[in-house]
Amino acid sequence: MLCGFLAMKNCIEARFLNIEAAARADHYITAVWFILFACVCDLFDGRVARATHRESLFGAEFDSIADTVSFGVAPALMACFLVIKPEATDNVQLVTWLLAFIYLLCAGVRLARFNVLTNPLVPGNEKRAAGGDFVGLPSPAAAGMIASLVLVLSKVMADHQTVQAWSWSLLPLMLIISFLMISNVRFPSFKKLDWTARARTRVFILIIITGALVFKFPEYSFPALFLGYIGWSIFRHVFLLKKSEMDPAPEDDDEPVSGV
Repeated sequence: MLCGFLAMKNCIEARFLNIEAAARADHYITAVWFILFACVCDLFDGRVARATHRESLFGAEFDSIADTVSFGVAPALMACFLVIKPEATDNVQLVTWLLAFIYLLCAGVRLARFNVLTNPLVPGNEKRAAGGDFVGLPSPAAAGMIASLVLVLSKVMADHQTVQAWSWSLLPLMLIISFLMISNVRFPSFKKLDWTARARTRVFILIIITGALVFKFPEYSFPALFLGYIGWSIFRHVFLLKKSEMDPAPEDDDEPVSGV
């Protein structure tokens, strides 16, 4: 929640402070890094809670509230401030704010649905938890994709005015991501991976190489990671659907036995 708050603070300062273009761009870049750091924190908060036996329904609900701030409001606000220029017409401003709200609304629906599907008091959630997949694009990945695109624009186009000229590309991306968040596409959760998980040598080497690339070229590695995760998940979902159509699960014909 703190990362999301600081990201919004930097976006507001970049928009309304009377500063040079380079300093304004630095504020947006700082906001991006706060959103990405919030994504990293979201990877570990559940694992820390489980490792310390601090899991609770309160924690799950509060986590969604924090996610709404960091992965809903902050990216939407940043996109609006980048797209809406001082000379923008009222119609452009209205459309931009509307699309940003659609993204925020879908992020809220995604988080609320996640809470329902993972609530242990709801019947049937044990089977869903065993699947190990998210239903719909996780909000941290959605926010990370938007924030990392801003990072690429700022890296490729050093001129802040040029970045703002190309910032319109955030709007169709936000629409696609909004749809994926509320879709039924299954995305791997990786929640079963913990500190005791074992990996093959090739996978371990790939993780090391990926970490080195992220450290060396963060402006390109982060968007590549988020885009790869989204693309691979969609391909995997389509493959599993085709596989289930070709090999349907056998029906359970067993009759219940009375007295057992």
